[in-house]
Amino acid sequence: MKITILGSGTCVPSLKRSSCSVLIEIAQNLLLFDSGAGTMKRLLEAGVTIDKLSHIFYSHLHPDHTGELVPFLFASKYPQTYRPRKPFTIVAAKGFTGFYEKLKLAYGEWIELAPGLLKILELDTKDRDHLDCGLFDVDSLPMDHTDMSLAYRITTPDGRSVVYSGDTDLCDNLVTLAKGVDVLICESALPDDMKVPGHLTPSLAGKVATQAGVKKLVLTHFYPECDSADVAKQCRKTYRGPLVLAEDLMEIALP
Repeated sequence: MKITILGSGTCVPSLKRSSCSVLIEIAQNLLLFDSGAGTMKRLLEAGVTIDKLSHIFYSHLHPDHTGELVPFLFASKYPQTYRPRKPFTIVAAKGFTGFYEKLKLAYGEWIELAPGLLKILELDTKDRDHLDCGLFDVDSLPMDHTDMSLAYRITTPDGRSVVYSGDTDLCDNLVTLAKGVDVLICESALPDDMKVPGHLTPSLAGKVATQAGVKKLVLTHFYPECDSADVAKQCRKTYRGPLVLAEDLMEIALP
């Protein structure tokens, strides 16, 4: 399993941080989590072309997490050289199909792919859900952000595991999903003294990691205000384990 942070930022334009996106490689499967602005460029910088993706997981539908869905679908159709040659799957919360249908009302055939190329799987927004994908399992739980916000736990047959929080406020579901996980990739949008509803701060993310007993905590989804704060020091108020502050194109090693 290999993890690459593609975008560690937010909706705020930045030369340093693209919007939210994480790539996880498991054997021949390439799993993309969210696709905010800049994702496809970061994929190329990481040595991955879009036709190699097997799964795209969406934590929720805010533009900084889905902004390159339409460009991805358009690029998957034109030009012929870069079209996916094998089916891929989009995994998201219940209601995603309706979202996709509305996009097609705006973009029409430009984002309608060949039959059988795109599969959409919708997961429960009220309780835990599970997918058996062969080389990995997926577990999800709803988060405290929007009505369609999910966090995902990916587990391989040998027991290695990663949780991607997406956007969330402090909630028991994230602690539950992240219990004993090898790596928790957790949003930490703003410094402790700038807390806003629906998002975590460094010390709150640390609290989740400590309660869940995670083996490594990776903080991401940084607004520019985090650049002038000591994010690590704030996180250390509540968490003493291995800590990583995400940067674009950073590779995260599993324990």
